[in-house]
Amino acid sequence: MSYNILGINPGHNGSACLVADGELVYYLEEERLSRMKYDGNPFRTMVDIMSRYHVDELVIVGTHVNHPTLDWTMEDAFTGLVRKFYPNVKTTILGHEHHLTHAACAFYNSGFKKAVAVIVDGAGTYKDINMNEEGSIIAKGCETESVWQCEYPSNFSVLHKVFGDNFQNRMVNDKFDVGNSITIVKAYEAVTNYLGFSFLEAGKTMGLSSYGKENKDIPQLFKDNRASKDIFIPNYPQGAYIDDQSNPIFKRNRDPKNFHHNFNEVLDIEKDLAYKIQKETQEKVGNLIEQAINVTKINQVVIAGGYGLNCVANYYLQKRFPNVELYCEPISHDGGTAIGGAKLTWHGNNNDNTIRKQTSLYYGPKYNENHLKQTLLSVEDKFNTYEGNPKSVAELLNENNIVAMYQGSSEAGPRALGNRSILYNPTDPNGKDFVNKVKGREWFRPFAGTVLEENANEWFDFSNMEGSPFMMYAVDVLPKKQDQIKAITHVDGTCRIQTVNKLQNKNYYNLINEFKKLTGVPILFNTSFNLAGHPLVETLNDALQTVLGSDIKYLYIPDINLLLEKK
Repeated sequence: MSYNILGINPGHNGSACLVADGELVYYLEEERLSRMKYDGNPFRTMVDIMSRYHVDELVIVGTHVNHPTLDWTMEDAFTGLVRKFYPNVKTTILGHEHHLTHAACAFYNSGFKKAVAVIVDGAGTYKDINMNEEGSIIAKGCETESVWQCEYPSNFSVLHKVFGDNFQNRMVNDKFDVGNSITIVKAYEAVTNYLGFSFLEAGKTMGLSSYGKENKDIPQLFKDNRASKDIFIPNYPQGAYIDDQSNPIFKRNRDPKNFHHNFNEVLDIEKDLAYKIQKETQEKVGNLIEQAINVTKINQVVIAGGYGLNCVANYYLQKRFPNVELYCEPISHDGGTAIGGAKLTWHGNNNDNTIRKQTSLYYGPKYNENHLKQTLLSVEDKFNTYEGNPKSVAELLNENNIVAMYQGSSEAGPRALGNRSILYNPTDPNGKDFVNKVKGREWFRPFAGTVLEENANEWFDFSNMEGSPFMMYAVDVLPKKQDQIKAITHVDGTCRIQTVNKLQNKNYYNLINEFKKLTGVPILFNTSFNLAGHPLVETLNDALQTVLGSDIKYLYIPDINLLLEKK
């Protein structure tokens, strides 16, 4: 029998995973079951795993050293639950090693034998910091950036770490940098907040950035690798906010949310500020990578932490370092630390040097055919039901119908990769505005696409990449092809693209191939199966309710060869 480790991340993007003898076999974020965005208490996912698998060890990770404790036993709630109902399960707490578990997740999934891990995050663990030779604790701070040297089986050494806090005096030694300086992600979050979004919605700032340009009236946002205090005011633990009182250019007399759904309300300063924070932060991350390579002479680099989901920056880094093997972890947000903690525990305890490269992200729970058919009984009066096949669905897409697709196990991480996807015709010039309206998204947010792997280089510039199976890069659409796929070509000529082959996702591949036969275009418009503000759907019932509550008309379920048409 295999040794099964259940890893959980309590905190935003709460998640649970199962690692069996070092192999990831299950991953799910709590929000998919609770239907609460960013839900940080992964009890449902934890119980779901324990109902499906034998568990030998529970590994708890997270941002904080101590999780809230139960009054009587002084245990955290997760340990208490396991002790009560699963007394033979060992509990290991790694809650004080947030950036380490980010690095472990990316490294063990990368396929590299050794690597440098660059972690760029909003706020990791709040830690005591020894800044002198005597080892005296003389400062505290939140992890924000770190660089690690990683080798099997479990050798992770800190090369550089930056902490942020309201500590007035900046202190630096050969490894640690601590003070109230504003770091990369905190500056990005401050701009995001200034634009009227929450700090967890940095992807919207990234989307808006492509509409901006260099503006000489906006001063440099960073000085000496830290955000300028002439523009930003430190405010830990939140991080920072823009000083709109001392800087006339940032003063305004309206709510920034006015432009979110109205193109005519957007100000040039807002577009240009988004452009500038994107440009300067990706350069700073590139500088971290460059320094790490120079110090270690290691040419394999992995990236994780929240900034690792910035697909614009990831493509910039690929082009900046053409001779570097770069791996951008697709579960870069805090949910991935559950995987990192579980794998770190396995490899460390077993001295396991086995390399297990990430080849798939379909790690959600499986729902059998009988379950699917039983679920459909509750809504049979609300849908017309037809035999579903790739050819008939491709025809619907070619006629500019939105088709949601639900199949197999859900995708790990925030990207929809064909199992929980809303699909559309990429050639429709009005497609972006139409689908944004249906989903309730802001006008400036771009959409992704999925292309057949064998045709990818005919449509996109992948630079030195072999492909993009996890949709981690906003790549350039070839100029001669941009007019043919206007729905997914962003204003800057890029597209966040996924490549797919038949081995990775047979049903999805066959559907795109049928669309290619009809149109000559081996690409589908692909966005996540959810509405604005809601998590991706997990169960078939979630999918049905999303269709019923929107202007989506069709739902394709390849697992049971059905196409549903809303009455």
